[in-house]
Amino acid sequence: MISTESAIALRDAGLMWHPRSGDRFQLDEPEFDADVFTVSEMTIEPRDPTGRILAFNGTTEWALDSVALEDALWLPHESQLRELLRGAFRALRRLPDIYEVEIAVGDETFAFQHPAPADAYALALLELLRRIA
Repeated sequence: MISTESAIALRDAGLMWHPRSGDRFQLDEPEFDADVFTVSEMTIEPRDPTGRILAFNGTTEWALDSVALEDALWLPHESQLRELLRGAFRALRRLPDIYEVEIAVGDETFAFQHPAPADAYALALLELLRRIA
């Protein structure tokens, strides 16, 4: 799973989240640091009455009706990060103790390494977002 630090960096770089079933997120509050939630039609669903919210349906272990989308931190899956890289993605390599993601932007090739594959993808996507901005 992507680290909270990588998710914050992606959000700060301008990555937009359009919640879908199966997406994971954390609440942007210190008391919820360890809690990871999953968007699901049964329990947590995106709604758009006056602004984008995540509505908690039915019974949950704590009393929370909804949260604004901007108060949630998206934790994209590895496959979502790879999809966001689109045509820039070249390879994912397993090296001793780390993973390496290679992307190509124009005539340049870049490699990003991290012990977790999702965070290696996140580093590559951060570079791509920086170059687009």
